[in-house]
Amino acid sequence: MKFSLIIPCFNEANNLPLLLKRCKKVLSKPGVEIILVDNGSTDNTKKVLKKLLPFYLGCKSIHIKKNLGYGYGILCGLRESQGDILGWTHADMQTNPEDFLNGLNFFEKYGNNILVKGLRFGRTFPDIFFTMGMSVFESFLLRQIMHDINAQPTMFSRDFFKSWINPPFDFSLDLFVYYLAKRKDFKVCRFPVRFDKRLYGVSNWNVNWTSKYRFILRTVAYSLKIKNKKI
Repeated sequence: MKFSLIIPCFNEANNLPLLLKRCKKVLSKPGVEIILVDNGSTDNTKKVLKKLLPFYLGCKSIHIKKNLGYGYGILCGLRESQGDILGWTHADMQTNPEDFLNGLNFFEKYGNNILVKGLRFGRTFPDIFFTMGMSVFESFLLRQIMHDINAQPTMFSRDFFKSWINPPFDFSLDLFVYYLAKRKDFKVCRFPVRFDKRLYGVSNWNVNWTSKYRFILRTVAYSLKIKNKKI
Protein backbone atom coordinates (compact mmCIF):
# COMPACT_ATOMS: atom_id res chain seq x y z
CA MET A 1 0.00 0.00 0.00
CA LYS A 2 1.23 3.52 -0.81
CA PHE A 3 -1.55 5.59 0.77
CA SER A 4 -3.46 5.00 4.00
CA LEU A 5 -6.53 6.92 5.14
CA ILE A 6 -7.58 6.51 8.78
CA ILE A 7 -11.20 7.23 9.76
CA PRO A 8 -11.99 7.06 13.49
CA CYS A 9 -15.59 6.07 14.19
CA PHE A 10 -17.29 6.59 17.54
CA ASN A 11 -21.01 5.74 17.48
CA GLU A 12 -21.28 6.42 13.74
CA ALA A 13 -23.36 3.36 12.78
CA ASN A 14 -25.97 5.43 10.92
CA ASN A 15 -23.33 7.34 8.96
CA LEU A 16 -21.30 4.32 7.86
CA PRO A 17 -23.35 3.21 4.80
CA LEU A 18 -22.99 6.61 3.09
CA LEU A 19 -19.43 7.02 4.32
CA LEU A 20 -18.39 3.75 2.71
CA LYS A 21 -20.11 4.68 -0.55
CA ARG A 22 -18.02 7.86 -0.64
CA CYS A 23 -14.92 5.77 0.06
CA LYS A 24 -15.39 3.91 -3.25
CA LYS A 25 -13.82 6.72 -5.28
CA VAL A 26 -10.86 6.86 -2.90
CA LEU A 27 -10.37 3.11 -3.24
CA SER A 28 -10.38 3.40 -7.04
CA LYS A 29 -6.89 4.92 -6.85
CA PRO A 30 -4.25 2.15 -6.94
CA GLY A 31 -2.39 1.57 -3.70
CA VAL A 32 -4.95 3.04 -1.31
CA GLU A 33 -6.14 1.43 1.90
CA ILE A 34 -8.79 2.79 4.26
CA ILE A 35 -8.78 1.83 7.93
CA LEU A 36 -11.96 2.48 9.88
CA VAL A 37 -11.29 2.52 13.60
CA ASP A 38 -14.21 1.50 15.78
CA ASN A 39 -13.08 3.69 18.66
CA GLY A 40 -14.92 2.08 21.56
CA SER A 41 -18.39 2.61 20.09
CA THR A 42 -21.42 1.69 22.18
CA ASP A 43 -23.88 1.56 19.26
CA ASN A 44 -23.97 -0.88 16.32
CA THR A 45 -20.82 0.42 14.62
CA LYS A 46 -19.01 -2.91 14.98
CA LYS A 47 -21.92 -4.89 13.48
CA VAL A 48 -22.41 -2.47 10.60
CA LEU A 49 -18.72 -2.60 9.71
CA LYS A 50 -18.72 -6.39 9.81
CA LYS A 51 -21.72 -6.48 7.47
CA LEU A 52 -20.59 -3.86 4.94
CA LEU A 53 -16.80 -4.10 4.71
CA PRO A 54 -16.77 -7.32 2.61
CA PHE A 55 -18.25 -5.21 -0.22
CA TYR A 56 -15.40 -2.67 -0.09
CA LEU A 57 -12.10 -4.19 -1.12
CA GLY A 58 -9.28 -2.10 0.33
CA CYS A 59 -11.21 -1.19 3.48
CA LYS A 60 -10.58 -2.83 6.82
CA SER A 61 -11.47 -2.07 10.42
CA ILE A 62 -9.89 -2.37 13.82
CA HIS A 63 -11.85 -2.46 17.05
CA ILE A 64 -10.88 -0.67 20.25
CA LYS A 65 -12.77 -1.91 23.29
CA LYS A 66 -12.65 1.33 25.28
CA ASN A 67 -12.64 4.87 23.93
CA LEU A 68 -9.51 6.56 25.22
CA GLY A 69 -9.88 9.62 23.02
CA TYR A 70 -10.22 10.80 19.43
CA GLY A 71 -6.45 10.96 18.99
CA TYR A 72 -5.93 7.51 20.46
CA GLY A 73 -8.19 5.96 17.83
CA ILE A 74 -6.31 7.71 15.04
CA LEU A 75 -2.94 6.64 16.43
CA CYS A 76 -4.08 3.01 16.60
CA GLY A 77 -5.13 3.22 12.97
CA LEU A 78 -1.84 4.81 11.92
CA ARG A 79 0.13 2.03 13.62
CA GLU A 80 -1.85 -0.56 11.63
CA SER A 81 -1.36 1.26 8.31
CA GLN A 82 0.89 0.21 5.44
CA GLY A 83 1.11 3.42 3.43
CA ASP A 84 4.01 5.75 2.72
CA ILE A 85 1.57 8.68 2.81
CA LEU A 86 -0.84 8.71 5.75
CA GLY A 87 -3.82 10.78 6.72
CA TRP A 88 -7.07 10.95 8.60
CA THR A 89 -10.52 12.48 8.32
CA HIS A 90 -13.85 12.27 10.16
CA ALA A 91 -16.63 9.69 9.89
CA ASP A 92 -19.53 12.04 10.68
CA MET A 93 -20.07 13.11 7.03
CA GLN A 94 -19.13 16.70 7.78
CA THR A 95 -16.07 16.05 5.64
CA ASN A 96 -15.78 13.92 2.51
CA PRO A 97 -13.17 11.12 2.33
CA GLU A 98 -12.76 11.99 -1.35
CA ASP A 99 -10.86 15.11 -0.21
CA PHE A 100 -7.99 12.72 0.52
CA LEU A 101 -7.43 12.30 -3.24
CA ASN A 102 -6.98 16.04 -3.71
CA GLY A 103 -4.46 16.11 -0.90
CA LEU A 104 -2.32 13.42 -2.54
CA ASN A 105 -1.58 15.76 -5.43
CA PHE A 106 0.59 17.94 -3.17
CA PHE A 107 2.93 15.04 -2.38
CA GLU A 108 3.41 14.38 -6.08
CA LYS A 109 4.29 18.06 -6.53
CA TYR A 110 6.38 18.85 -3.44
CA GLY A 111 7.63 15.52 -2.09
CA ASN A 112 7.16 14.07 1.38
CA ASN A 113 8.42 16.83 3.67
CA ILE A 114 5.09 18.61 3.75
CA LEU A 115 1.89 18.69 5.80
CA VAL A 116 -1.38 18.78 3.90
CA LYS A 117 -4.57 20.03 5.51
CA GLY A 118 -8.00 21.05 4.35
CA LEU A 119 -9.30 24.59 4.74
CA ARG A 120 -12.97 24.50 5.65
CA PHE A 121 -15.77 26.49 4.05
CA GLY A 122 -19.54 26.30 4.48
CA ARG A 123 -19.44 26.62 8.27
CA THR A 124 -21.69 28.75 10.48
CA PHE A 125 -20.51 32.18 11.60
CA PRO A 126 -20.23 31.18 15.31
CA ASP A 127 -17.98 28.25 14.35
CA ILE A 128 -15.86 30.47 12.09
CA PHE A 129 -15.54 33.04 14.88
CA PHE A 130 -14.56 30.32 17.37
CA THR A 131 -11.92 28.92 15.00
CA MET A 132 -10.47 32.36 14.29
CA GLY A 133 -10.18 33.08 18.00
CA MET A 134 -8.40 29.80 18.69
CA SER A 135 -6.10 30.33 15.70
CA VAL A 136 -5.04 33.78 16.90
CA PHE A 137 -4.43 32.46 20.43
CA GLU A 138 -2.37 29.46 19.28
CA SER A 139 -0.34 31.55 16.82
CA PHE A 140 0.50 34.08 19.53
CA LEU A 141 1.29 31.51 22.23
CA LEU A 142 3.33 29.13 20.08
CA ARG A 143 4.87 31.81 17.84
CA GLN A 144 3.84 29.99 14.70
CA ILE A 145 1.17 31.17 12.28
CA MET A 146 -1.57 28.55 12.53
CA HIS A 147 -5.15 28.64 11.31
CA ASP A 148 -8.11 26.27 11.04
CA ILE A 149 -6.13 23.80 13.12
CA ASN A 150 -8.79 21.08 13.25
CA ALA A 151 -9.60 21.08 9.53
CA GLN A 152 -9.49 17.73 7.74
CA PRO A 153 -8.03 15.84 6.07
CA THR A 154 -4.65 15.92 7.77
CA MET A 155 -1.95 14.21 5.65
CA PHE A 156 1.77 13.54 6.03
CA SER A 157 4.54 11.04 5.32
CA ARG A 158 5.29 7.89 7.28
CA ASP A 159 8.75 9.24 8.14
CA PHE A 160 7.11 12.26 9.79
CA PHE A 161 4.79 9.96 11.74
CA LYS A 162 7.78 7.96 12.99
CA SER A 163 9.26 11.14 14.46
CA TRP A 164 6.34 11.77 16.85
CA ILE A 165 7.08 11.46 20.56
CA ASN A 166 4.21 11.13 23.05
CA PRO A 167 1.40 12.45 20.83
CA PRO A 168 -1.82 13.31 22.73
CA PHE A 169 -4.81 10.99 22.82
CA ASP A 170 -7.51 13.66 22.47
CA PHE A 171 -8.46 16.37 19.94
CA SER A 172 -5.11 18.06 20.62
CA LEU A 173 -3.58 15.60 18.15
CA ASP A 174 -4.44 18.01 15.31
CA LEU A 175 -2.59 20.81 17.10
CA PHE A 176 0.38 18.55 17.91
CA VAL A 177 0.87 17.49 14.30
CA TYR A 178 0.37 20.97 12.86
CA TYR A 179 2.81 22.56 15.32
CA LEU A 180 5.43 19.84 14.90
CA ALA A 181 5.33 20.24 11.11
CA LYS A 182 5.82 23.99 11.48
CA ARG A 183 8.76 23.44 13.83
CA LYS A 184 10.34 21.18 11.22
CA ASP A 185 9.90 23.94 8.62
CA PHE A 186 7.63 21.74 6.51
CA LYS A 187 5.67 23.38 3.76
CA VAL A 188 2.02 23.42 4.89
CA CYS A 189 -0.29 22.96 1.91
CA ARG A 190 -3.95 23.90 2.30
CA PHE A 191 -6.86 23.35 -0.05
CA PRO A 192 -10.58 24.19 0.31
CA VAL A 193 -12.89 21.47 1.63
CA ARG A 194 -16.61 21.75 2.16
CA PHE A 195 -17.75 21.30 5.75
CA ASP A 196 -21.33 20.01 5.89
CA LYS A 197 -23.78 19.44 8.70
CA ARG A 198 -23.57 16.17 10.57
CA LEU A 199 -26.14 13.72 9.18
CA TYR A 200 -26.65 11.54 12.27
CA GLY A 201 -25.58 11.66 15.89
CA VAL A 202 -24.07 14.53 17.83
CA SER A 203 -20.58 15.92 18.14
CA ASN A 204 -18.41 14.72 21.00
CA TRP A 205 -17.41 18.29 21.82
CA ASN A 206 -19.10 20.89 19.59
CA VAL A 207 -22.57 20.73 21.15
CA ASN A 208 -22.92 24.17 22.74
CA TRP A 209 -20.80 26.95 24.18
CA THR A 210 -20.30 24.99 27.39
CA SER A 211 -18.69 22.14 25.47
CA LYS A 212 -16.64 24.67 23.49
CA TYR A 213 -15.45 26.18 26.76
CA ARG A 214 -14.29 22.77 27.97
CA PHE A 215 -12.56 22.22 24.65
CA ILE A 216 -10.79 25.57 25.04
CA LEU A 217 -9.57 24.67 28.53
CA ARG A 218 -8.16 21.33 27.35
CA THR A 219 -6.55 22.93 24.31
CA VAL A 220 -4.99 25.75 26.32
CA ALA A 221 -3.61 23.28 28.87
CA TYR A 222 -2.02 21.19 26.13
CA SER A 223 -0.73 24.29 24.32
CA LEU A 224 1.11 25.33 27.47
CA LYS A 225 2.68 21.88 27.65
CA ILE A 226 3.83 22.23 24.06
CA LYS A 227 5.32 25.63 24.78
CA ASN A 228 7.14 24.43 27.89
CA LYS A 229 8.43 21.20 26.38
CA LYS A 230 9.21 22.87 23.04
CA ILE A 231 8.65 19.68 21.08
